[in-house]
Amino acid sequence: MKPFTFDQIPIMMSKLHDKLEHLEKLILKISITEENKNELLNVEQASKLLNLSVATIYSKVCRKEIPVNKKGKRIYFYRHELMKWIKSGRVKTYTEMKNDIEKRSKF
Repeated sequence: MKPFTFDQIPIMMSKLHDKLEHLEKLILKISITEENKNELLNVEQASKLLNLSVATIYSKVCRKEIPVNKKGKRIYFYRHELMKWIKSGRVKTYTEMKNDIEKRSKF
């Protein structure tokens, strides 16, 4: 990095301040994400998150279709596991399938 002049100090301080604010926002976002990742939900909360009835949640638990944690008679769900479960049902677009086929044919 090239040394800067005395006249450039205000500009450099402003840039440094902007970068520091950006880093603070990123750190806050990461910490919130980590808190949500370990957030434990009960049946009602999982029902609201998934927009499914409580009865549907219980039937999916019985059929082992949904990730669940059981402690005694109570069941709990981790938010990140439910989000991963939702994403696992994603259907690929025609373009994504075509790209997958092209990648396989190159090998």
